[in-house]
Amino acid sequence: MSSNIFIQLYTSLVRPHLDYASSVWYPYKIGDREDIEKVQKWATKLVIELKHLPYTERLKRLNLHTLKYRRLWGDMIELFKIIHNKHDIRVTPALEFNNRGPTRGNKYKLFNKNFHYGGRKYSFTAQVVNIWNSLPDYVVDVDSVNNFKSRLDKFWLDQPVMFDWKADLTGTGSRSLKCDIRVDQSCIKVSITDTRVIVTNLSKVANCNFSTSVLSVLGLLVSTNHCVV
Repeated sequence: MSSNIFIQLYTSLVRPHLDYASSVWYPYKIGDREDIEKVQKWATKLVIELKHLPYTERLKRLNLHTLKYRRLWGDMIELFKIIHNKHDIRVTPALEFNNRGPTRGNKYKLFNKNFHYGGRKYSFTAQVVNIWNSLPDYVVDVDSVNNFKSRLDKFWLDQPVMFDWKADLTGTGSRSLKCDIRVDQSCIKVSITDTRVIVTNLSKVANCNFSTSVLSVLGLLVSTNHCVV
């Protein structure tokens, strides 16, 4: 089967069943997630010229995303519709906005409640809060669902979970975004957290040929007390 024919058949006849109402039945057990992902994993092997490639590479060649990513993506769309009253408010879950002083993230930031029991801990309203709160204003403060989808796609463009179902969505909740900048065998470690940027080995900057943009960002962070050296 050719790639074009497979994509047309799969995206129109199979994937809609795997996506349907996923915000309601979202699987939180790893085994369940793997079983669902196996459906797409097996299906992509029907493209003969890609059969020998790893699953992640097959997805990239076919321009398809993991089912896990699509569920996260779908959750954000549903939450956008709820917050912007695109659904009937009589049947949508109650959400509490976080209006307690200055907040990071966006102006529609939600209050994150703590749940101790599985029935609520893995519910829709509990699962989506950290992810939604991590989105910036320019993504969530739009007037239509299509604009939100477009901006969310661009914001999540480099997320590993797009092609690797075992990966997690980065930059949400209390988790940090970590990266190593290596130039001429020197390494400056930058750890970006919710509140500040911590830079180590900054003394090596003088011996490295960093771009002006990198140095200007680090300088701005230091000057605004958001960077600890």
